[in-house]
Parts: sequence; C-alpha cells; structure tokens
Amino acid sequence: MVSVSSDPVIPTALKILIAGGFGVGKTTMVGSVSEVPPLETEERMTEVSLGVDDLAGVEGKASTTVAMDFGRITIAPELVLYLFGTPGQDRFWFMWNDLATGTLAAVVLADTRRLDASFASIDFFEARDIPFAVGVNCFDGQQDCTTEQVRAALDLDASTPVILCDVRNRASSKAVLLAVLEAARAQAAARLTSLSGR
Repeated sequence: MVSVSSDPVIPTALKILIAGGFGVGKTTMVGSVSEVPPLETEERMTEVSLGVDDLAGVEGKASTTVAMDFGRITIAPELVLYLFGTPGQDRFWFMWNDLATGTLAAVVLADTRRLDASFASIDFFEARDIPFAVGVNCFDGQQDCTTEQVRAALDLDASTPVILCDVRNRASSKAVLLAVLEAARAQAAARLTSLSGR
C-alpha cells in the first residue's frame, strides 16, 4: 500500500512585474491571466490630471492605475507566480523601487505607436540587472512591426525576448510570461557558470 503524505505543500512564490508606459495594457494583462479576481487600483481620470498626465496616443483612456494591479497564477502546487502591474504615469514612479523589491523578472509592455514610452521601464530594469521580456501589445490585432524592428528601435540585447501579443488573450499573455521566466532562468544559469569559472 502506497502512503500519501498529508503534509501541506508550501509553494515557492515568484514575483513578476508588469511594467510599461501609460495605457499600454498592464491592467488588462494581469486581469487576463490571473486565476483569482485581480486587485486593481483603477480610478476614473478627472480634469485634475490635465497637464499632468501625457494622454498622447491614449486620448480615450478614462481610468488609470494609481497604485498597482495584483494577480496570481499557480504553475504547480509548489510554484506560484505573483503578478504586480505598475502604474504608468511619471507621477507614480516613486512606487517602483518598492514594487521591484524581490522581483524575479519583469515584462515591459510596449505599444509600437508610442515606443518611446518603453524606454524608462527598460532603463529601470537594466540598471537593476532584473531580467525582462518585451511584450509588444498588438492593439486591435495590428502587427505593424516585426520583433526585430522593435528590438532595433529599443536597442535591446539579443538575449532579451521580444514577443508580439494581445494582452486581452490569456494564452497570448501566458506566452509572454513563459518567455520572461525563461529569460530569468537563462540569466541565473549564466551567473552560476560565471561564478563556477572563477
């Protein structure tokens, strides 16, 4: 007779940040993949934000994240991903250092109509040596750039994954998360190799 252990499994928690410019789809991505109802800190935009938030390219946006989004995905009983969506406006950047504490890796969402909005997020993660992947959110299914064109425009290393995605789609968002987990694994393996070669 096979005995089955009744000891509870304490899962390893991995923290992933979902970052990017204002209105690029961070809240949508967290909501599309989370297995629990996501915690969202969305607030209605008012005229107080006029002249403070740059609405170029997202003029129709009616709400904004004012703290963070939070979701969870169980990969296996022993492994859980916690997703934290960052606020996109410059005025909330003071929160990023706290959100980045303990982060395994990050996703930088990009909009090809406003690629310049991605640079601050990329610089943030590169400066902290946090592995990241770029998810190019193809709004309305339009793929007007290739991944190599985006890589060149953002001046990314060849090791940084760039994935075309639709963050409204769960499978598409999961593909981006799998890419960033692989990037984190590859970076960790490279560090181990480097240390063992000393």
